[in-house]
Amino acid sequence: MAQPMNVFFIFTLIVISITSSSSSDDHQAYIVHMDKSMMPSPFSNHHHWYTSVLSSLSDEAPATHLYTYYHVMDGFSAVLTVSQLKQLQKMPAHLATFEEMLGQLHTTRTPTFLGLKKEAGLWPVSGFGEDMIIGIIDSGIWPESKSFHDDGMSEAPSRWRGKCEAKGFCNKKLIGACSFSQGMKHLKVKISQPDDYDSPRDFDGHGTHTSSTAAGSRVQFANYFGYANGTATGIAPKAQLAMYKVLFFNDSSEEAAATDTLAGMDQAIEDGVDLMSLSLGFTETPFYQNPIAIGAFAAMEKGIIVSCAAGNSGPRAYTVDNAAPWITTVGAGTVDRDFAAYVTPGDQSYGTLIGKSVFPKNLLVEKVHMYYGYGNRSKESCAYKSLDPKDVKGKYIFCEIDDAHSLYEFTELETMGAAGAIISSDLSNYLYSDYFTFPFVVLERKLGKLLKKYIINTKNASINVKYGETLLGVKPAPQVADFSSRGPSRRSPWILKPDILAPGVDILAAWAPNRESAQIGDDYLFSDFKLDSGTSMACPHVVGIAALLKSTHRDWSPAAIRSAMMTTADILDNNKDIIIDMIASKPGTSLDYGAGHVNPNKAMDPGLVYDIQPHDYINYLCAMGYTPNEIRIISKKPEVNCANATLDLNYPSFILILNNTNTARYTFQRTLTNVGMSSCSYRAEVNTPPTGMNVVVKPSMIFFEGKYSTAKFEVIVDVDISGATRIKGGYFGNSAYLSWLEVNGHHVVRSPIVSAIAA
Repeated sequence: MAQPMNVFFIFTLIVISITSSSSSDDHQAYIVHMDKSMMPSPFSNHHHWYTSVLSSLSDEAPATHLYTYYHVMDGFSAVLTVSQLKQLQKMPAHLATFEEMLGQLHTTRTPTFLGLKKEAGLWPVSGFGEDMIIGIIDSGIWPESKSFHDDGMSEAPSRWRGKCEAKGFCNKKLIGACSFSQGMKHLKVKISQPDDYDSPRDFDGHGTHTSSTAAGSRVQFANYFGYANGTATGIAPKAQLAMYKVLFFNDSSEEAAATDTLAGMDQAIEDGVDLMSLSLGFTETPFYQNPIAIGAFAAMEKGIIVSCAAGNSGPRAYTVDNAAPWITTVGAGTVDRDFAAYVTPGDQSYGTLIGKSVFPKNLLVEKVHMYYGYGNRSKESCAYKSLDPKDVKGKYIFCEIDDAHSLYEFTELETMGAAGAIISSDLSNYLYSDYFTFPFVVLERKLGKLLKKYIINTKNASINVKYGETLLGVKPAPQVADFSSRGPSRRSPWILKPDILAPGVDILAAWAPNRESAQIGDDYLFSDFKLDSGTSMACPHVVGIAALLKSTHRDWSPAAIRSAMMTTADILDNNKDIIIDMIASKPGTSLDYGAGHVNPNKAMDPGLVYDIQPHDYINYLCAMGYTPNEIRIISKKPEVNCANATLDLNYPSFILILNNTNTARYTFQRTLTNVGMSSCSYRAEVNTPPTGMNVVVKPSMIFFEGKYSTAKFEVIVDVDISGATRIKGGYFGNSAYLSWLEVNGHHVVRSPIVSAIAA
């Protein structure tokens, strides 16, 4: 269950939990891994073999084939009875079977905030992402949105093999659109209007939002009911999109089946996408049971970059999702933009007070009377059921609220006839756009005290309120969003996750116009654009940046591109201070924001990268204790050699796990590759805390003969947290940074070093 702070927020990362999806007729969907080397010679392909195997299974009802998988795994999915499953498991070619998994649903400013400019830097150098194809695995897309117009777009690259299921659905921007619903249909989910579309069309709006964030075309005068007005554009506006719909509306939420998700990823690989974005996630099971981890491994082997949302279970520790080391895992941060209303007391000597509001109406309230339950603490805080409707009807209520629970309960005011409310609280950061269904403004406590003074000392106090204001250059930014899932990973704690932070709070992007984007009381409002928050929104920012980088550096591997983003990420906000954790209002750590906040222009020229090859990941899986058969499920390799098993992957970050001890020592081995144009040398610089951690780098100078030359080094880390104060959650020990500084050059290659207590 979410923290009380988060109960009333609607976020859009899809968290998929493992559930039994058995039905009354004893039929169950399964994902079946097969040894394809054992296919009998009479069969021309594996699909025919799999369907023949299914037809041979005896029972009263025939087995039902759902999908054959060609890339993400060797095998298929099917609906089987228990008897048929037992028959299948006895076949020599059978490797493993897993039950179906079911789940539910877990920009005008951000390019500028990220430093992207039309005339200089990564945007023009990359051709704005031209010739890149981004596959979005999500809830579908609304193709008529202006964000998907194809003015100035080139034809699809010749390597593109995809298709568009619906006639007239695609153009030169949206070059592919497919839906995958067989798994959901087996679960008796009705996929038809008005509940959803049995097509790639987006019913929920989520997929439209993520797609336009990643690669939407430029749209002028985009806004959310007057807020955030400007020109909306995706991060890679010249990249092309392909939608693979796997999420469908069921009762009151979006749900996806693992069988459908694997099929979508499999088709994306077959079609020839360059990148994949998944703002969804399954409960963190072992990687060999996790469909996204399995599909992403196959994609990585083919050079496809996979970006995934880290999850919305923060600020708790050990909550990060999509933590496989071959996935780029993205946390969410704020941007330097906020939405406001101007509050002017009747006595203008108090000035105009600026507070937080995203009430979706450009409203001007003049000379409205105030109510304040002065002298009664319950009424002063607008406690639940404390106010008399006769006292507040037609007035603006002044409330002093100290905790999020009370902030949630005050929404009853809209049913009591109040005209609106002014809230004095320092918790406005936790209020996102969907919460403003009632006209209210949140003032910081210091401003709230000023308004309180006016109300107490003025008979018939009144105020004017002007809604619909947008503030730019807000400080500090970014901050780590309260909901963004934190590390370490429970399943794979030896790799620091999340990898990186990206904009994920109040992001403006395209929306499905048939789906409400705001609410006032009981009335639903509709718009072509919506403000939304979640790591779902952060993930497509990173896949868009990765598209720009891949367009610029065609020969870079997915690991090299991730390394470039991580080692050049910013750890300072726009106040030049360490990025703040929104919950604590104190400097965050790498367990909150990974390597830092992504900086696209710096990532274009990182100097050095930490590269990783597919066999390195297999060595890591070996060291995790996976069996050869479990590794085969992920890698599809019939033989696995674990002679070089190691948890010390050549990753751009370092994490040391303390297992029931306050002290530990670990020696990390790393290799850096020069992606610069000439010979160069770098010297190590380590920033450590005053006590508790010591770091030694050997050698302290490394040399590169030219482009793509490599250099090895080791990092010896000693940790002692005996005298440290235990931080809430008990997961953080100490942190430091290793920076490689180019001698007589400008490159700085920075990596976080963290110690954490095992879950």
